[in-house]
Amino acid sequence: MMEYSDKVMEHFMNPKNVGEIENASGIGTVGNAKCGDIMKVYITVENGIIKDAKFKTFGCGAAIATSSMATELIKGKTIQQALEITNKTVMEALDGLPPVKVHCSCLAEEALHAALWDYAQKNNIVIEGLKKPVDDIEHLHNV
Repeated sequence: MMEYSDKVMEHFMNPKNVGEIENASGIGTVGNAKCGDIMKVYITVENGIIKDAKFKTFGCGAAIATSSMATELIKGKTIQQALEITNKTVMEALDGLPPVKVHCSCLAEEALHAALWDYAQKNNIVIEGLKKPVDDIEHLHNV
């Protein structure tokens, strides 16, 4: 059986920020065809600050835990700070993930970036360092 940290279990059993945001500033949806996980992240941006973030994830416990932690980490951050949140940041905040589940944290990072991309597109702005998201993260990381 896989060993999950207490923090992963906590965010899986009691995920934070579950749901959707009506009229969200940005929505990002990414999936991994290989494992079947789908993650959708909603953000509300006001004056360049991420005021709120919610998610809907169809996937395993690690996918739910990483979504929960990722949305917690970006709340109250500037767009630039949110962009700096990587899968590594998410994993460290959860006290690690089993190697076979690392792709879940990559999914969380991509979903955040996809929501930021959507926000930038809707507002005709360029976010320095943000790349166009991919639909299927399997092509992005060799997991």
